[in-house]
Amino acid sequence: MDCLIRTATSEDAAAISQVIIGALRDTNAQDYTPAVIEQVAQNFSPQAILRLLTQRRVYVATIDHHIVATASLDHDVVRSVFVDPTQQGKGIGRRLVAMIQSSALSGGVSLLRVPSSITAEGFYASLGFRKVRDEFHGAERTIIMELKLGK
Repeated sequence: MDCLIRTATSEDAAAISQVIIGALRDTNAQDYTPAVIEQVAQNFSPQAILRLLTQRRVYVATIDHHIVATASLDHDVVRSVFVDPTQQGKGIGRRLVAMIQSSALSGGVSLLRVPSSITAEGFYASLGFRKVRDEFHGAERTIIMELKLGK
């Protein structure tokens, strides 16, 4: 079971939506209320993913041609890093963020930011991101983190 990372296409929208909503409802539900989870999940319908594909560089990780994770780069901001709960802890998210970092560097970005969920704060910290501040969007707490790229 080798993991392949590639650029997402419009044909991937439904599978990306499924991975994100599954991770929100399983993993992120440990740190957020059901109301917050459902509010965030509304932003990741297949139609919403199709719009994001036109606005960001979106990547997917596949195993046996099945999408198991996604991440995107919006200028200098890492967004929507989600891994299927059955595949978490296997380094797939780490590989996706490495792809994002490489893409950002080649695009001239020297400082990456990420609006992290409470759930993912430790993951990003393990990759060298440092906490800058907390932001609140209603009941949803987001941790803004940064990583300097290059030397």
